[in-house]
Amino acid sequence: MATIFTRIVNGEIPAHKVAEDDQFLAFLDISPVAKGHTLVIPKKEVDYYFDLDDEMIIKMNVFAKKVAIALKAAIPCNRIGTAVVGLEVPHAHMHLIPINKIQDMSFEKERLKFSQEELAEIAQQISQQLK
Repeated sequence: MATIFTRIVNGEIPAHKVAEDDQFLAFLDISPVAKGHTLVIPKKEVDYYFDLDDEMIIKMNVFAKKVAIALKAAIPCNRIGTAVVGLEVPHAHMHLIPINKIQDMSFEKERLKFSQEELAEIAQQISQQLK
């Protein structure tokens, strides 16, 4: 059974895409801890981030860096925090989260809610910074 992320990659489930190339996809988290909270995934389904081979981890981080720079330009913040948790979905992924203080990275706080229109606008704002 394919993960929800593989189903997003395959176009079976819609997502608010921020960036994409032949190996990776970045899209907005539907249950964000901060405005602009973005997930970066390899298109190849691998359960655990540290099961990715070294070359894939390097490429994923370079891809994530481009997205993080665009995210910081689109969403005013002090930094883009990163987290690799890997418990929610059995598909390697990295969280990119706009932060101003360490508490902004907490996955235990109440998640934000945005309309589909708001998510589309946020994704567009980030994508535009990639060009």
